[in-house]
Amino acid sequence: MSEALDASLRLMRAQAALVRRFDARLGGLHGVSLADFTLLLRLGQAPGGRMRRVDLAEALGLTASGVTRGLAPLERIGLVTRERDARDARVAYASLTDTGRRLLAEMRATAEETAAEFFAAPPWSKEDIGLLSTLLTRLGGTGLPGHREMPR
Repeated sequence: MSEALDASLRLMRAQAALVRRFDARLGGLHGVSLADFTLLLRLGQAPGGRMRRVDLAEALGLTASGVTRGLAPLERIGLVTRERDARDARVAYASLTDTGRRLLAEMRATAEETAAEFFAAPPWSKEDIGLLSTLLTRLGGTGLPGHREMPR
């Protein structure tokens, strides 16, 4: 087996384990998936907690229809609202509600705790985590705004 294929398979397996852990914690405590949390987190990082749906899709690496499907249940439970642009009816925004902002803060605390636990065993040093972040960035991964992006 080639080194590249082996590394790819290991990365996919690690990603699946991470998603399962986040889904279990976020779902059990807040009733949302990791995908829901990621979408809400991006909205929460946007100015005013509001983004054009097309920009949200690009930021998440999804299609516009994928974002629409992801937002629908969040709208139904009152975490997100849909807003139209007053000047251009073709433009739609997704916006966090006050409830969405409050619950996002709770979800983020759960996600921070889950991430810390995931990287606690086996022991990961701060340098190990930084190196992993750098390598994932080289593969096109993005993280939290304000965290260092290493050059390619």
